[in-house]
Amino acid sequence: MAGDKARESGAAAGASGPSGPSGPLVTDEAPDPRRWKALAVCLVAGFMTLLDVSIVNVALPSIREGLRAPVSDIQWVLSGYALAFGLFLIPAGRLGDARGRRPVFMVGLALFTLSSAACGAAQSSLWLVIARLVQGFAGGTVTPQISALIQQMFAGRERARAFGMFGTVVGVSMAVGPLLGGLIIQLAGADEGWRWVFYVNLPLGVVCLLLARRLLPDTPSAGRVSLHDLDPVGVLLLGSGVLALLLPFVQSQEWHSDVKWLLLLVAAAVLTAFVKWESRCRSGATQPVLNMSLFHVRSFWLGCLLILLYFGGFTTIFFITTLYLQSGLHYSALEAGLAITPFAVGSGGAAGIGGRLVNRFGRPLVVVGLVMVTVGLAATALAVHLVPGRAAGWAMAAPLLLAGLGSGLVITPNQTLTLAEVPVPMAGSAGGTLQTGQRVGSAIGIAAVGSVFFAQVVPEGWATAYDHGLVVSVAFVLAALVVAVADVIAGRRAGHHRTSLPGT
Repeated sequence: MAGDKARESGAAAGASGPSGPSGPLVTDEAPDPRRWKALAVCLVAGFMTLLDVSIVNVALPSIREGLRAPVSDIQWVLSGYALAFGLFLIPAGRLGDARGRRPVFMVGLALFTLSSAACGAAQSSLWLVIARLVQGFAGGTVTPQISALIQQMFAGRERARAFGMFGTVVGVSMAVGPLLGGLIIQLAGADEGWRWVFYVNLPLGVVCLLLARRLLPDTPSAGRVSLHDLDPVGVLLLGSGVLALLLPFVQSQEWHSDVKWLLLLVAAAVLTAFVKWESRCRSGATQPVLNMSLFHVRSFWLGCLLILLYFGGFTTIFFITTLYLQSGLHYSALEAGLAITPFAVGSGGAAGIGGRLVNRFGRPLVVVGLVMVTVGLAATALAVHLVPGRAAGWAMAAPLLLAGLGSGLVITPNQTLTLAEVPVPMAGSAGGTLQTGQRVGSAIGIAAVGSVFFAQVVPEGWATAYDHGLVVSVAFVLAALVVAVADVIAGRRAGHHRTSLPGT
């Protein structure tokens, strides 16, 4: 407990002093009075980058017609962004820790804004795919800086509240994407409306850049770094391993040969080599891109595993629900987005509450949230059966609201608990690791749920396909529930179970 309090006190000071093996040394430095304004800048930037994961879904038919794009290019408009986003999270987090989070945040945001403009101006599908890859890399650069800056600027109850607000952004951005995309296309027209899905980022990006320079704090532990200091071998091994792991999943609908699954063996070998290399770096002059000692902290590695499994079920809800409503029940893009809105409302509202309650209840709060999500998804499947036809969208509103409320009690508290014992100088790479787990989970979940969903569409119809897809989604959520319960039990057996976070 004393070590936890020391870590928390050091976090409050922004890690301005040197750090030991258990975290930064304690200082008495006062918190930054501009921290809440700085947080607002971070949250807007986070909303932009995460929104672009889901908002493009409803624009794909317009993009395909407007650019006369082949199906393979349309697939890469989606998967290319997710792949590039996931590849750069951990290296970007390490770069922010070493070079400074504010400059890395600003470079990433500037690149994201410019690439959004390039996406909107695309004259061919190849142009759009390349611009989306750049946009994904930029989003992967910005996102880990946000969680690291929260770690740096806040401590105790304030940190939980800040993570609660960030969790609201994560949940709402994923859920509101289809609605916002459908609304933009409705207003701008089917022919050119898809371009405004990207152009909407431009004014937000410019304003955030101007405010970031004024409001975001420096990183006290940062300094001049050389290429050698950034562990280029580790970055190459990690990037290759994550690429080999994600590629067969994001291309599962386009790459029909079973040969693609051999890449999983390649990924296992490369990532094993990465772990060995990083362990060797700890005893040498090179600073590792990911300090493997983080995984000695139970709350960290269990939290990363939990969120990987949860995102495998969480993100697939929007994927199959949008397909079912638009293709099966012939909803418009706007109507489909409105039908999913209850989940977004529930998730956004509960995330703030979860951020406040996590200090009091700890991991059991996550267990409650996962149970609510499971019940909500099961009730959604039942509603589709009891109210067939176009009225199904109304029938699933209440169950999706319950699932959304549960989701708000999962994402935010888990992020707070997972990063609570991470030393602030490692906050960027730790946050990047957590976000990478989300991206890997999303890719695996969409591939697994999508394969089951599409296998049932032709012989049984859309409603049955939706049921089967939800079963797989619930299976991922239940697996996350098992991890959460295991963490609670392990904590109690070890005598370290706490009903409040360290330092509160």
